[in-house]
Amino acid sequence: MAEMEKEIESIRAASKEVSRQFKTLIDANDLGSLKHLQLLILGRLQDSNAVLSHFNEYSENCFAEVSSDFSRNTRMLKSMKSDLDYIFQKLRSMKAKIMATYPDAFPDESTREVFLCLFPSMLYKDALPHINLFGALYKG
Repeated sequence: MAEMEKEIESIRAASKEVSRQFKTLIDANDLGSLKHLQLLILGRLQDSNAVLSHFNEYSENCFAEVSSDFSRNTRMLKSMKSDLDYIFQKLRSMKAKIMATYPDAFPDESTREVFLCLFPSMLYKDALPHINLFGALYKG
């Protein structure tokens, strides 16, 4: 037991000597300025933390307000996509039936490209119903 106390006492003495020598290495004014800078940084970090906490609360409120609209619009877009897929599937089916019945109803790709180069305004006017504009725009 006495040996343990001696060891603890020697450790205390050593740590006191190290801290005394360390104090001689650093000027007290430098330590004061370091402490002041640390307090400034702490204050800025606390302010930043408060701002971020406020922003997180605001973001959470905004998300709560728009999440129902977002999910409703997402469902609507999925429904619209499935509707468009169905429509274009029907259009491709109708085109295939027309091609089977009237093989000359649709020009081949090279003819279509030449025709559209010569008459680009026809792309926007539905003047030539035998050109499949939907197929060119949507391949889904």
